[in-house]
Amino acid sequence: MKGTGAGGDDATRATVEGLVSRETFRRLDLIAELLRKWQKTINLVAPATLPDVWSRHIADSLQLINHVPADVARWVDLGSGGGFPGLVIAAVLAERPGADVHLVESDTRKSAFLREVARVAELPVRVHAQRIELVAQTLAPGMQVVSARALAPLPKLLELAEPFLSAGALGVFPKGRDAERELTEARKGWTLDCDLRASVSDREARVLLVRSARRSSK
Repeated sequence: MKGTGAGGDDATRATVEGLVSRETFRRLDLIAELLRKWQKTINLVAPATLPDVWSRHIADSLQLINHVPADVARWVDLGSGGGFPGLVIAAVLAERPGADVHLVESDTRKSAFLREVARVAELPVRVHAQRIELVAQTLAPGMQVVSARALAPLPKLLELAEPFLSAGALGVFPKGRDAERELTEARKGWTLDCDLRASVSDREARVLLVRSARRSSK
């Protein structure tokens, strides 16, 4: 589902439309529309990726749903930025009873964007315009999944996600071509129960699933 400009992105959009419900697709379309509108004044995503928003951002985020249990309803996304994967996840979970998606983004302008999209697209989202370290302990109990995309190298990411992982959440972390190297580095300080899975949107990327993580004894 990797796009190659406008034509490729139109194809990805059509593919996504065939994979999700009509209401979910409507929500995803609104996310893409509002992203393009807000991107004119706020740098939400890398400008070069905007023509490929469906393949580079929406489809890339959507695939994460395939790696979690079907009954997942409570999800927290760290460093949500332009809303990926958090807004996309919320668009899918909106049809599930008890859906509750938390987006943590300390940048006030980006958090304003996230709130506006959640309002317009009627997403089950709560935005926390605070640093991750300040809200993690409060949010962690009961969360089923914790995600983060392009937030930090894995050793640092595990530190940020530790309260959620320790409380039983599944870590779902999209990673790029350096996924193996990051995992090797992380294992110097952490004992991990995890899997690296292929990405459907980029042959060089991976999705890292972390079932448990504990700091290794010195």
